[in-house]
Amino acid sequence: MKLELREITKRFGALVANDHINLVVQPGEIHALLGENGAGKSTLMNVLYGLYQADEGQILLDDVAQKFSGPGDAMASGIGMVHQHFMLIPVFTVAENVMLGHEETSFGGRLDLAAARAMVREISARFGFDVDPDALVEDLPVGVQQRVEIIKALSRDAKVLVFDEPTAVLTPQETDELIVIMRQLKEAGTSIVFITHKLREVREVADRITVIRLGKVVGEAEPTATNAELASLMVGRAVELTVDKAPAAPGPAALTVDGLSVVDPRGQIVVNNVSFEVRAGEILAIAGVQGNGQTELTEALLGLQERVTGRIELDGKPLTGLSVRRVLDAGVGFVPEDRTEDGLVATFTISENLMLDRSIGEPFVKAGTLQLATLAEFAEQKVTEFDVRAQGITTPVGRLSGGNQQKVVLARELSRDLRLFVAAQPTRGLDVGSIEFVHTRIVQTRDAGTPVIVVSTELDEVVALADRIAVMYRGEIVGIVPGNTPRDILGLMMAGEHHPEAQVSA
Repeated sequence: MKLELREITKRFGALVANDHINLVVQPGEIHALLGENGAGKSTLMNVLYGLYQADEGQILLDDVAQKFSGPGDAMASGIGMVHQHFMLIPVFTVAENVMLGHEETSFGGRLDLAAARAMVREISARFGFDVDPDALVEDLPVGVQQRVEIIKALSRDAKVLVFDEPTAVLTPQETDELIVIMRQLKEAGTSIVFITHKLREVREVADRITVIRLGKVVGEAEPTATNAELASLMVGRAVELTVDKAPAAPGPAALTVDGLSVVDPRGQIVVNNVSFEVRAGEILAIAGVQGNGQTELTEALLGLQERVTGRIELDGKPLTGLSVRRVLDAGVGFVPEDRTEDGLVATFTISENLMLDRSIGEPFVKAGTLQLATLAEFAEQKVTEFDVRAQGITTPVGRLSGGNQQKVVLARELSRDLRLFVAAQPTRGLDVGSIEFVHTRIVQTRDAGTPVIVVSTELDEVVALADRIAVMYRGEIVGIVPGNTPRDILGLMMAGEHHPEAQVSA
């Protein structure tokens, strides 16, 4: 089936999320839609899937104009979508999830689960999915859950299949398996729209590439294009994609974590007996698929988790049980994984956000009085040093782009006398130009002798920054390995395997 999006425009108030976008996907083609988070990719696909209504433009299937009032219309016309966050009911079986929304009944009005099971088996056999129709979804690995989503779409006779950031929650091996599946679907005649911001994957699987930036199509490319060429299209300028860093010169252990466990409010152990050290002047990257305890680990280091056991020491002094304020005062800098919720106050100005964790004493507060001139001078200096693009220091940070918001967080945290720097998902949602800047500052912090922890689900980022890598799986550290460990070994560890080459290092 041929898909054409013609002059699609979608507005949210004054924001133009999609600006007269044109896109043609030929039958049996894998067409990649490449762009940074916030570029408008997912909005465009939600228009295609009927979740949003376009303000202008047309959707055509085999040259026939369509009008979708909801996802049901899109599915009935042969459009299927595999969402980044799976639309599955965990306590239902695979067959029950597949038939959900278009339930068939047998004689007597009973649900025809046998037909659903047969459909799952047939599609699984056709594409080599190896999915048990009677398995509970909550018991399946993430990669298999994604296959269930694909089976759901194919069971509705999807001729055009949209994959929205499909590798965000996958290990490298699961990503490779997905690429094989996409090629099989293509060979069977399915048209595929592959939404991503990952250059390596798009070059590996796409037949054609359309790049969008700030809601507009800025160019098309062949998969033979280099990463640098694609990155330049995404950002609008040349970008250095490799991290320039000299070998580490680590000093003695600065942070010691011994037997750390965290229990969540439901009583589940989310971090289980974790132990590691971080030396002065090195970057320890914590890798793993999202949801394996990384968030709770970093929150425990910062005093944000209440039910914590084990020992955390920085420069020989205990951090366990301290309040967040006292942890910060001990010299810990923290970039949270969600900057808008936990790193900034959107309605505060840039200068006000730059003093958030230093608002109770000098140099910004004396005798209970805010020193406005001192704060303004500091803010102007940091806006220049960290290249924050804004009209001025009185601009509310909520009006800044994601990259500039992250620069404000970095400027605040790196402007203190740090004994430890923790950066969780430091480049999430940033364009490649902002990523380049953030990586440079992290390496500079390491080179100044500060111990650094980087938590990231982006394996490319982990490999680029790390001097050593700790891999987490289901709340435990599977192993700690050198930064130059091959990706395939890291992928096995991210799936919980103790690979013989992955020796735990101190």
